[in-house]
Amino acid sequence: MAKMTPEKNLKERIKELTCLYEVSSIIVNNDFRELDKTLYSIALSLRKALQFNKHATVEIVSDPFHLVSSTISKKTVFIIHNINVFNEPKGFIKIHYPADNYTKKDFLVEEKKLLKTVAINVGDLLERVSIRENEAVIKRKMEHADRLSILGEITAGIAHELNTPLANILGFAELLKSKEPENTQTSRDLDKIINSAIFSREVVKKLMFFACEMPQNLDKTNIVPVITDAMNLLDPTFKKNDVKYQVDLPEGEVFLKVDTIQLTQVIFNLVLNAIYFSPKNGVISVALKETKNNVTLTIADQGPGIPAENTQKIFQPFFTTKAVGDGSGLGLSVVHGIIRSHRGTIDYQHNDPTGAVFIITFPKQ
Repeated sequence: MAKMTPEKNLKERIKELTCLYEVSSIIVNNDFRELDKTLYSIALSLRKALQFNKHATVEIVSDPFHLVSSTISKKTVFIIHNINVFNEPKGFIKIHYPADNYTKKDFLVEEKKLLKTVAINVGDLLERVSIRENEAVIKRKMEHADRLSILGEITAGIAHELNTPLANILGFAELLKSKEPENTQTSRDLDKIINSAIFSREVVKKLMFFACEMPQNLDKTNIVPVITDAMNLLDPTFKKNDVKYQVDLPEGEVFLKVDTIQLTQVIFNLVLNAIYFSPKNGVISVALKETKNNVTLTIADQGPGIPAENTQKIFQPFFTTKAVGDGSGLGLSVVHGIIRSHRGTIDYQHNDPTGAVFIITFPKQ
């Protein structure tokens, strides 16, 4: 490499300073929705600052992005610097020269320093993007929790208002039936009224579960046999629907302060939902894990999953994606109410490659 004249040296320093200014401007004016364009602009700016920029290629890799300023030669010499996000390597920036015409000695010391500075700036940008995305997720969860809380209050009021008239309807219908001879049209009509009233009472009970208005019997319990017993009771339903299941439980005991009847209802509702949506010979996975502070119960299926536009509605009362007549839309809202009353949380994730995953987390304290 020919010795650089003072004029040439000054020109290279100006190019590097211009690059730093451009990169700063690109980051300041960044549109978080078009991060790929921002990174590509940074790659182009860095390329212009290099001594042999006409033959250079800048490559930026940070999941899910892989951007190059131009076509990379099959064989290259390069310098590289990691992109660190929250002190963890989350990608890299490489500067390539064709190996046929250049060696590593053709990279200036100042260019290596420039690469390091740009990589630091890109890392800072990705940290800001990550913080922004986390804040957006937290905000959506808080808004969702607020909506469910309001729904819970409204639902509790409706349930209390319906309880008294339903009790009256059921009581008077049973009284009339006791005075009516069997096998008459009136007797059969009264049976319909009684059955409808009992069904409505069950709906009200589910509404009260959602609103956390049901009494609880909380005891410190080993929940491993509770889950085992629930799955054994559901075994005939699995066989009837040609669906398989696998259970992953700890070998030892896992103690939680729970209402065992309500925990069983949570398992029943989630597993029956999973069976309903599972394909023939599909597999439903039930796993229990314990950490120092939490106990996590995961139920995953291989069905179609829940469309993205519906994930914020699934715990709302009367929302269902089942066929008409197959569901009341109260199953998941009941599950949500029970888990919330146990100070736990329930989250939905898409299964890979297909299906739904419900993750229930209970605090141990």
